[in-house]
Amino acid sequence: MAKSSPDSTDDDQGGFATDGGAVTGFSHMHDSGTGGSQSLGNFQIFPQLGCPGDDVTRCKWTKNDRTSNYTDGSVKAHPGYFALTLNTSIQAEMTVANRTALYRFTFPGNNASSASDAAPYSPLLLADLTDLPNSRINGTAQSDPKTGRLSGTGIFSPSFGVGSYVLHFCADFKGASVRRTGVFDNNRPSTKNNIINAVDDGIDGSPEILPKGSWVQFNAPENNQILARVGVSFISVDQACSNAQTEIPDFDFDGTRQSAEDAWRKKLSVVSLNATGVSDEIQEVFWSGMYRSMLSPQDYTGENYLWNSSEPYYDSYYCIWDSFRSIHPLITLLDPYSQTLMVRSLIDIYRHLGKLPDCRMSLCKGFTQGGSNADIVLADSYLKGINQDVDWATGYEAVVSDAEVEPANWDVEGRGGLESWKSLGYVPTDDYDPKGSGTHTRSISRTVEYAYDDFCIAEMAQRMGHTADYLKYTGRAGNWQNMYLANQTSTVNGTDPGFVGFLQPRYLNQTFGYQDPTLCSPLNDFTGCYLNPDGHETYEGSSWLYTFFVPQDMAALVKTLGGKEKFIDRLTYLHTSGLLYIGDEQAFLPVFQFHYGGRPALSSHFAHYYIPSQFNTTNVGIPGNDDSGAMGSFSTLAMMGLWPVSGQNVYLITPPFFPSVSLKSGQTGRTATIRNINFDSGYKNIYIQSATLNGKPYTKNWITHDFWTNGDTLELTLGPKESSWGQADADLPPSLSTTNATTANVTNTEIGELIAEGLNILNF
Repeated sequence: MAKSSPDSTDDDQGGFATDGGAVTGFSHMHDSGTGGSQSLGNFQIFPQLGCPGDDVTRCKWTKNDRTSNYTDGSVKAHPGYFALTLNTSIQAEMTVANRTALYRFTFPGNNASSASDAAPYSPLLLADLTDLPNSRINGTAQSDPKTGRLSGTGIFSPSFGVGSYVLHFCADFKGASVRRTGVFDNNRPSTKNNIINAVDDGIDGSPEILPKGSWVQFNAPENNQILARVGVSFISVDQACSNAQTEIPDFDFDGTRQSAEDAWRKKLSVVSLNATGVSDEIQEVFWSGMYRSMLSPQDYTGENYLWNSSEPYYDSYYCIWDSFRSIHPLITLLDPYSQTLMVRSLIDIYRHLGKLPDCRMSLCKGFTQGGSNADIVLADSYLKGINQDVDWATGYEAVVSDAEVEPANWDVEGRGGLESWKSLGYVPTDDYDPKGSGTHTRSISRTVEYAYDDFCIAEMAQRMGHTADYLKYTGRAGNWQNMYLANQTSTVNGTDPGFVGFLQPRYLNQTFGYQDPTLCSPLNDFTGCYLNPDGHETYEGSSWLYTFFVPQDMAALVKTLGGKEKFIDRLTYLHTSGLLYIGDEQAFLPVFQFHYGGRPALSSHFAHYYIPSQFNTTNVGIPGNDDSGAMGSFSTLAMMGLWPVSGQNVYLITPPFFPSVSLKSGQTGRTATIRNINFDSGYKNIYIQSATLNGKPYTKNWITHDFWTNGDTLELTLGPKESSWGQADADLPPSLSTTNATTANVTNTEIGELIAEGLNILNF
């Protein structure tokens, strides 16, 4: 829960970025690289060497006044630790426990100047009742003149949702004796009061709220260091203090840092690489991506004041529309126990709120961007054996509720337009929806997402024995075709590339409308399809992109788009024309969809096309924002070599970016290995010539989850040119129209047995 960081004035979606933005303070909770407004960053603390003339009114109190640049080359960061030096020569180091941040401020020492306005060496630290987006509604801050403790409470707004949340903090200090304490209002401090209240006055609202907070000033520390321990809690100030005292009782910075580093080493140690010959940059991109993918969702168990439950509570599902594609599948591989807790938490949210979330942060409901994507997370986990203490009966009830029961406000949960969805088989652009309220845009993207959501429900239904539901939801899974206009053409940069047939808006009377297929691509009004009332019929992407989103039945899509050759040509054009932006999560799967057209070599080609050109160690080495680790999970999974089709028991095979990758399964304790034969670090040999699974020939271009849990070995012989490996119809991934909807549930062991028996498993 605690994630300490400096907060900067520029590019501060996650608090801090190395783009030169000045520092306004150091805060204790963050969401990582969000795409909405800034999130969290509450109760910034800020150190000052002293006040000019020893007059506290001349210290810096507001964000604008106290802003300080950091010195070049001073930033140090690795899991469990962060440090930089401000241009005031104060070094700030930070580490964390679960609900507590610990800072070590090192001051430059006494100012020897004899000038009357010089700042004597008497460090001051303030705590500001603020957050990154300046959303504070109400609050209270106080200081204890005896101990120097600063504490307080704030009511804030979520960054991408509705409602408000209450958060508390408790800051204690060590290293110097307390000289004086007080509170501040705007840029005026007081030593006469030790408590201050902030009330929404109806005028000075976000983002122009008046600064308020508390402060403590110290006598000169003997070793020039002051430690600041800040506990946080959603329950109370007392619990925030208790969290801090329990987790870091002795202010042991080096010990806390070591514990944090050890915890991260344990998390990351399930993966081992043979990285012989691989550049440091590629290795850094890989491990950094893995680390970032494990920052959210966050474990707030014991900190949920909304309901009492013995189940775990996770927050910062920010948002599942971003995370279902790669974050949760990667967590399932790296840390299946945590994924299990997250699934239990999602189901418990349904129990108490009546719907699964599509987005959630700071104990508030977040906005739904498309479909009910928690359905996909639950199906993916169910198919991959995430079972420990999971109430899957209630989980199934929850996903069926998404498919059948429209909520009053489908902007924050569930789905809208369900009456039309059930009767017409699509979400009309001019939908009449008296059963609920929500933003009437995104009819194309919502339709294709609803279709895939229903497919995922069908997979669960089939395994659970709900035959009628299975038939119903596999039927609805084909509804994507109802938005497809077969004769629609597209002009790209004034030229017709020759591809016909795109998803288009469709009305209640079943006639089609028109949206330029390039709209909301990087080539045409890129930012025009966000979540707002004047948005369009696709979300954060074009019809060019959404026409490819049929993961449940790619065989049908390939046929619809004119067959394999036309499909491959169109998909290649999507990647090379400028129409696709890899910084949006919908672009992840198209990198690997060449598998469905029998050209897995091209999936490997385009993985290298984007890594490291778009994913690298420069300041712009994350395309767009990280979306709570989504970009990191993409690069890590792509470099591991098995891309998960989220919501299915399917991994698409490409060569890893390393001689070999091994992963120890947390479900079974067994270690699986993907090994490249003829690997070269110049990445000329990136095409699979042949493969063996546990020493036996393997021709399919996909594999199932039990590869990981069985501890299998997949060896890929590579070459510089595309081969025929994985191109035969029998070797393509499963599709609804060509195989049973749950074909992907067949395990690699069963496939191996069939091969051993010499059976044809083309349509098993």
